[in-house]
Amino acid sequence: MTTYRTETDLLGTKEIPADVLWGIHTARALENFHISGRAVHPELIKAFGAVKLACLQTNRQLGYFPEQQKADSITQACTEMAEGLLTEHVLVDSLQGGAGTSTNMNVNEVISNRALEISGKEKGDYSFISPLGDINLHQSTNDTFPTALKLAAIRMIRQLEQSVLLLQEAFQVKEKEFAHVVKIGRTQLQDAVLTTLGREMGAYAEAFNRDRWRFSKCEERLRVVNLGGTAIGTGLGAPRQFIFRVVDKLRENTGIGFARAENLIDNTQNADVYVEVSGMLKACAVSILKISTDLRLMSSGPDAGFAELLLPQKQAGSSIMPGKVNPVIPEAAGQAAMLAMGHDVVLAQAASAGNLELNQFMPLIAHSLLESIDLLTNASAILRVHCVQDLKANEEQCRKNVLNSTALITAVIPIVGYEKASEIVKKAKAEQMTIRDAILNSGLINEQLLNQLISPEAVCQLGFN
Repeated sequence: MTTYRTETDLLGTKEIPADVLWGIHTARALENFHISGRAVHPELIKAFGAVKLACLQTNRQLGYFPEQQKADSITQACTEMAEGLLTEHVLVDSLQGGAGTSTNMNVNEVISNRALEISGKEKGDYSFISPLGDINLHQSTNDTFPTALKLAAIRMIRQLEQSVLLLQEAFQVKEKEFAHVVKIGRTQLQDAVLTTLGREMGAYAEAFNRDRWRFSKCEERLRVVNLGGTAIGTGLGAPRQFIFRVVDKLRENTGIGFARAENLIDNTQNADVYVEVSGMLKACAVSILKISTDLRLMSSGPDAGFAELLLPQKQAGSSIMPGKVNPVIPEAAGQAAMLAMGHDVVLAQAASAGNLELNQFMPLIAHSLLESIDLLTNASAILRVHCVQDLKANEEQCRKNVLNSTALITAVIPIVGYEKASEIVKKAKAEQMTIRDAILNSGLINEQLLNQLISPEAVCQLGFN
């Protein structure tokens, strides 16, 4: 049979299962917040462990934990949380009232009870190790939550940067592989001028290169934290030396260049930094969606569409149309990008809805920001692994399109002029012949020169001599 322990808070007492690491504050949050159905992001929980460890170590240096066994037990518990070993015990919903207090208290209770276990004490023996008196000493939700969020975001953005780098490199491989494939370049979805499939792949690679540059700027913005500012940035209840030292300890432990905000009150109440970072993430989402759409267009058909690209066939496309294979990977990546864009809108609303000295919607900001990073990391990975790496060019179709399209005429304009070129196009349409045949029949250009004008080298040349 389940046994219970009794815990007390401001609102009264509550029976808590004796074997769990969480306590009364978590229990109330579990009753109150059935919203997203999703727990706090695992990386945020790990980051909270790192923040709590830095606070504990700083307090220990200042003499606030003279009992070595107690301090060692808390240190081990914080370390376990920072390493992801206690994540399953943080159960509160990612969306919650209280600016993240339920998350902070769930973390405090888990660390406290795990430290009690390590010390050989009973869970809930808060007279020895207290969630508030010890684990939350000289802290507030209002400085620990945003600091943990920034740490989690930096770590995750580094993973995103690596994923996007690999996608960029995959397109660079295709840039070289398709360098010789001349094709129709289109504007407004209409035939325009000649280009190469390699140049298109190179442009995609460059877009993702810019995204990688933006990610470095994201990290710069996120390194400034308000840890030590406690409730509203005034450092209420914290020793001056703690405020001066705790960020240094976090920087030392994580290897990330964190700096204490010069204006802790500003850093506590204003959330515009997250909006800026989200905007940079949105730019990456835009690239993923645009390029995924291009891949779908260029593979369309395959018998009655562009059919310039052959996408890897991943699964049957229809329960009623035999032989149909859909571009499911670009579609999935595109949906992830759209959702990330939606999170950007939500995050901006949450940041702008903060009041006075605090933004009460930090849980929503955290949920939106971290999920966007996950979405973009995963989308760029599946796009690379399941699509781009195995892309094939339909060279025959590209060649056919070139010879039959009015875009071919643009290659000879420097030789014959715009007016003559227009006459050739009119004649081709009137006599129902290909543009290529019409050019050759005009007698203005011979076949050798025409082939030279539509070669990959000529098409990729910047201007003409």
